[in-house]
Amino acid sequence: MVSIRDLSKVFYRGGQPVQALDNISLDIPSGEFLVLMGPSGSGKSTLMHLIAGMERATQGTCEVHGVDVAKLDESSLADWRSRNVGFVFQTFNLIPVLTALENVEMPLLLTKLSPARRREMAEAALDLVGLSDRAAHLPKQLSGGQEQRVAIARAIVTDPLLIVADEPTGNLDAHSAQEVLELLQALSHEPGKTIIMVTHDPKAAAYGSRVLHLEKGSLVAC
Repeated sequence: MVSIRDLSKVFYRGGQPVQALDNISLDIPSGEFLVLMGPSGSGKSTLMHLIAGMERATQGTCEVHGVDVAKLDESSLADWRSRNVGFVFQTFNLIPVLTALENVEMPLLLTKLSPARRREMAEAALDLVGLSDRAAHLPKQLSGGQEQRVAIARAIVTDPLLIVADEPTGNLDAHSAQEVLELLQALSHEPGKTIIMVTHDPKAAAYGSRVLHLEKGSLVAC
C-alpha cells in the first residue's frame, strides 16, 4: 500500500534548517491500522502529512499504491488527495449550518455524480458509522462522539484507499473515544481501509495493529 524510502523533510525557521524527518524507510501494507507516537516535534504528524500528500518531502520517495506523491504537480496532487485520502482531525470541522447528511455529502460535490447518487453514498457512509437516525441533525444537536463519527463518515464517503487521523480522540470523553477507535479499527478489518493515526494516548494506540515511535525525526525501537 505505502512504500517509503529514505524520506527526509527539512523546514526553515528564521533562515535556519530544522530536520523534521531524517531518512525514514517504511512499508505499510493494505488494511493496516498504523499508529504513530512520539513527543511533540518528533515528526509523527509530518510523516503522516507526507504520506497523505499534504506536504512535500525534501528528499526520498513516498509511493502510495504505486504513485510517488512527491512527484505530482499541485493540481494532480489535489486531485489524488480527493480521490484517495480521507481526513479525520481532532477538531471535527463540521459546517454548523449543514445537517449530518449534508456534511458527509460535501466531498462528493467536487465529483460529477448526480445529486441522487451523492445522497445515496452519503446515507451509506452514515449508516456504516451507525448514525442513520441522526442524518437530519445539525452538529450542535450531536454529542462530540457523534460529531467525530460524522467526520469519519465524511472521510470514507469517497471510498478512499487511505484514512489519516490526527489525534481523533483528543476532544472526546473516554466512552466516545472508545466508540471512535472501535470504528476506525473496524474499518481497517472489514472494508480493509489502511489507517494511519497520530496520537499521544497509549490507550488509543492499543487499538492499532502496529505502533511506531518517532523521536527527533527518526524511527526508534520501543
